[in-house]
Amino acid sequence: MRPPDRRARAEAEAPWGSQFQNRGASRTTRRSSNLRRVQVSEVVEITGHLMDSGVLARVLDDVLDYGGDYTIEKLDVGKTHEDESSARIVVLAESDDDLQRLLMRLQTHGVNQVEPGDAVTRPAPADGVFPEDFYSTTNLETVVRLGTHWVPVEHPEMDCGLRVVGNRVHTVPVSDVKAGDQIVCGAGGVKVVLPPREHKALGEHFEFMASTVSSEKPQALLVRQIAERMREVKGEGGRILWVAGPAVVHTGASMPMAALVENGWVDVLFSGNALATHDIESSLFGTSLGVDLAHGSGVEHGHEHHIRAINTIRAAGSIKAAVDDGILTSGVMHAMVKAGRPFVLVGSVRDDGPLPDVYTDVIEGQRAMREQLHGVGYAIMVATMLHSIATGNILPASIPLVAVDINPATVTKLADRGSAQALGIVTDIGLFLEQLALELVPGYSRA
Repeated sequence: MRPPDRRARAEAEAPWGSQFQNRGASRTTRRSSNLRRVQVSEVVEITGHLMDSGVLARVLDDVLDYGGDYTIEKLDVGKTHEDESSARIVVLAESDDDLQRLLMRLQTHGVNQVEPGDAVTRPAPADGVFPEDFYSTTNLETVVRLGTHWVPVEHPEMDCGLRVVGNRVHTVPVSDVKAGDQIVCGAGGVKVVLPPREHKALGEHFEFMASTVSSEKPQALLVRQIAERMREVKGEGGRILWVAGPAVVHTGASMPMAALVENGWVDVLFSGNALATHDIESSLFGTSLGVDLAHGSGVEHGHEHHIRAINTIRAAGSIKAAVDDGILTSGVMHAMVKAGRPFVLVGSVRDDGPLPDVYTDVIEGQRAMREQLHGVGYAIMVATMLHSIATGNILPASIPLVAVDINPATVTKLADRGSAQALGIVTDIGLFLEQLALELVPGYSRA
């Protein structure tokens, strides 16, 4: 740790620092009594597109929001749009505990200590309990210094702990930690790496990190770019993860979705009870929520169809058994079973039934979802807010994802919850899936 008197020296050496310090001072008037008690400091650094992405401003705001202070020692700004910038900042806090929490917070933006030292581990005090000062993870690529080596963290995931086993480090959710597990504590000995700002496969100006959400973008162009990226992922041997909600069925898009499954463009599906239920209802009765999908009008006793569909599958024993017995003959779930593709259905308190394949224990559901993330190179999330956020929470930031919904708030919230790599497309789900099927499925046409 460096003494706070280094701050005055840094301000004298860096004109840029004084400009940002003045900016910060006006924001910290309400904390002036706290700042007079600052006792500890650390030098941190960050490299990337700091200005046009706004990340530097967010870093400085977080320092102040956590009751700290800062001085910018050095700021090198890139000259062109493609050039990266870098900053070295002295951050100060009232206590070492406050500083450690601040440093962990800053790492969500890709900020690292200049001299991180070695990682400190402590045993978990009980099953399902981390040590009090555990390191809280981000979804960024992370490395931990053990002795003389930097060890990459396996399966980066946000809001977990870091468990050290021998010379390996991996994330562990609090629900899975066991008493005595060695858990990394504090921010020392930990570094994170920001993902590339632009994804190479989607063209020079297609920016995943921008997380822009708009209904006015050229949707056809975006669909073509998504299709091209899907081809590249499959060509590299990667898997494509889909997260889907019941609007896939409500909008009449089960047919293009099933065609994508049948042609190998869906490797794993995450969803809830509703998508599967209404997909099966559609196959058995031709309705979704009791509405005739061919004519768009309600049918007599249609409100019963979804629960009768659930009862039919429960009588068969499972979705697969219903397919094998010839009861379920079409739809997305039928296509998933026939193609041998795994699906994870996680329920909620509002579910009817549920279907026998649905996880009613959300912790078990999370574990099942994590088990299916191996080899995933691309994620597409359509018409579901809760399952999209849940999936985004367990995905590494290195996996690009697309969120598609008619509601802008749905695709915005995914990025707001920490999945900064998300691209939001605001459009009708049925039109999106139809166009994607036309791009990827040879000879596709709606019957």
